[in-house]
Amino acid sequence: QVKLVQTGGGTMQPGGSMTLSCVVASRTYNYFSMGWFRQPPGQAREEVAAIDKDGMINYADAVKGRFTISQDDLHITLDLQMNDLKPEDTGMYYCAADPYLRLAGGYSWRDFGYWGQGTQVTVSS
Repeated sequence: QVKLVQTGGGTMQPGGSMTLSCVVASRTYNYFSMGWFRQPPGQAREEVAAIDKDGMINYADAVKGRFTISQDDLHITLDLQMNDLKPEDTGMYYCAADPYLRLAGGYSWRDFGYWGQGTQVTVSS
């Protein structure tokens, strides 16, 4: 069994910063590839950033240079530091994990087997 618990989120003005965190608990697996995805209102789920067990990191073009994904040494906690937030960053943010996925082979959100509960991020003045 794998459980992901997210913290963080809320409302922020444009240009502000916010950190999302996700803690993964598992009795079966020790290491995960993990990622952050978001779903803007009325739109499809999209990738924000991902990091795999080999240390490979991907960012969506829309967040490059503004967002930073990081994972602790134990591969238990995943953070997303979001700076210079924009109204288009608004959406429901989800943490995801998978014990088998490697980013180098190509992937989509459907390849992640485990998901957090989601947290709303609203960027508005």
